[in-house]
Amino acid sequence: MTNIPRKVRCIVTGKDVPASEAIPVDLVRESLLPTLKAMAINWNADGYVSLESLNVARLKHIEDLLKEDQGETRTLNEAVLASMHKSELLTANSDLEFDQSLRFGERLADKIASFGGSWGFIICFGGVILGWMMLNIVLLTRPFDPFPFILLNLVLSCLAAIQAPVIMMSQNRQEARDRLRGINDYKVNLKAELEIRHLHEKLDKLMQDQWQHLLEIQQMQVEMMQEWRSPQS
Repeated sequence: MTNIPRKVRCIVTGKDVPASEAIPVDLVRESLLPTLKAMAINWNADGYVSLESLNVARLKHIEDLLKEDQGETRTLNEAVLASMHKSELLTANSDLEFDQSLRFGERLADKIASFGGSWGFIICFGGVILGWMMLNIVLLTRPFDPFPFILLNLVLSCLAAIQAPVIMMSQNRQEARDRLRGINDYKVNLKAELEIRHLHEKLDKLMQDQWQHLLEIQQMQVEMMQEWRSPQS
């Protein structure tokens, strides 16, 4: 009596194939089942799938994994560009914003303080004092401020009393400008830190997914090689 090989029906093609050329569906790796289910004509979790159809499903699954990796890489590149644009929008010229908010008196105080701390002021003020002294000692027969120049001392005292608050006002605005710079720098640094941390998380996930995909592809290749060697042995 001749042994007739038992045949099973492939769920993908719907054709009968020898049992030696098919495997049960419950032995197929779980990650491959969605692809196999999409290809099946009549899905049956307890059925069989031919090795040829299984290899086609494996190749399609590998192609989907590679496309998914490319999509994640493209998404990561877009995220980097978006982060760069957001960082550019976050960075602001704090000095320009501060200068635009100054009033006339504050601008005048800054200019006076700037001139009072320059060599130009020292030279001009020295010339005025020297001229005052020469005028009252040499040029005038009846000087309006004779030695020891009491009026000059009064003028100098008044000038110092006025100049000190003006310089303090300018220093206070400089402190406010520095605080605004500090707040802006803090925002930029915080934004950069969050973006870098976010990108690191994306890179870690991308590398982990790619390693899992590569491992799964390698395992599928080993299975295909073992199935290819089994009929020959």
